[in-house]
Amino acid sequence: MPGRVWTTDEDARLRELYDTIPASAIGKLLGRSKSSIKNRTHVLGLTKGHNSGRFDKGITPWNKGKRYDSGGRSHETRFKPGDRPKTYKPVGSERVSKEGYLQRKMTDTGYPPRDWVPVHHVVWREAGREIPSGFRLTFRDGNKRNFSLDNLELVSIADMMRRNTFHNYGPEIARLVQLRGAITRQINLRNDKNA
Repeated sequence: MPGRVWTTDEDARLRELYDTIPASAIGKLLGRSKSSIKNRTHVLGLTKGHNSGRFDKGITPWNKGKRYDSGGRSHETRFKPGDRPKTYKPVGSERVSKEGYLQRKMTDTGYPPRDWVPVHHVVWREAGREIPSGFRLTFRDGNKRNFSLDNLELVSIADMMRRNTFHNYGPEIARLVQLRGAITRQINLRNDKNA
């Protein structure tokens, strides 16, 4: 259903008031919503001159060069230069990833994916070997704690997918996985329709 049509008198009144009065107040004067006022100003190409929310070229903000003090207990609770969070781990620390791989902190850049490196990658690289693009380093025996070079091997991503596919478990399991996916899709479709 289309809204109420704007008259030329309303447009003139809007042009007159928009630069000095907030859109919500103009809406009350004209019997329109704030969004209706905003939409009409966009159609008419109106902008606020002195209060557009940005600084025009050559205008200096009132707080330029002034220090900001947030007040309260802010000073007590801020990080001080050199402070570390309670969860900080130094270089050389080890942790276990969600996937169960042992990782070692090799750098302290503050970016965890770069700082924490899987230990089997460290062992592989210390032996003078590289992990080329398109390959993954895996454990031959499946034991994620056996870091012997004899137990590590490079596998292409395609071969890795073939190794880990559910089709390796027989046609019955493969069919169950496919059915589970179909059921999940149907549930998601119905949830989306009801939302």
